[in-house]
Amino acid sequence: MKIRPNRVKQTLAAGKVATILAGTNDPDLIDQLGPLGADGIWLEGEHGGVDYADLGNLTRACDLWGVTSVVRVMDNDYATIYRTLDRGAQAIVVPHVNTRAEAEAVVEAGKFAPLGKRGMFTSRQGFGVDDYFKTANDQSMLMVLIEDIAAVHRLDEIIKVDHIDVFFVAPSDLATSMGHIGNVAHPEVQKTIDAALTKIVQAGRVAGTLVNASNVERYTKMGVRVAMAPFFPFIQAGAKDLMERAAAGAKG
Repeated sequence: MKIRPNRVKQTLAAGKVATILAGTNDPDLIDQLGPLGADGIWLEGEHGGVDYADLGNLTRACDLWGVTSVVRVMDNDYATIYRTLDRGAQAIVVPHVNTRAEAEAVVEAGKFAPLGKRGMFTSRQGFGVDDYFKTANDQSMLMVLIEDIAAVHRLDEIIKVDHIDVFFVAPSDLATSMGHIGNVAHPEVQKTIDAALTKIVQAGRVAGTLVNASNVERYTKMGVRVAMAPFFPFIQAGAKDLMERAAAGAKG
């Protein structure tokens, strides 16, 4: 057995944009999404119901389709991060990383020695892989969320931390931290998001953010290379369009 490759990391290494779909914590729905060809599936352990008992089947479903299992954990906690990896996650997303020291803590928990201090255990990604401890660091992925204005103010130092794969600017919490709760479209918020993304890209690091159909091209032209989108709005839009067409046909 060889360790399963991390598709998001492969896509980024090839200089392409990695797409991650969010909105499911169900293995059967991951199977339905698999043929779409996204690079990763976002599994929600901060705001959603994903727990350790769920991760085995969720990450197996991702493995079946060769997509990266991207798990947002609830906090920047050493045991939470490495246990999530042990349960089969290929990528970890850590919320509210506001300082260089907090970014360094993510690396310590998420990487085996000599890069970090991850607890020594062969995760389900390593079963049957003889050289797992030599190759796991290459395939595990670490993403930190820049979602507070405090992080933006310290971004120069945060992006210097090695072995963080993606610095993801999260708009909603950032807007709230700036005093614009529920108003991501506020010009000050948009200016701050753009400035943060530009700084990440210009530093030669990988920038990511939440996207939709109307803004994804603008962000990717700015240099964003990880585009995450919830798929449910596309279902809503398609269903609404269908119902409107049905109603229009009945009137005709």
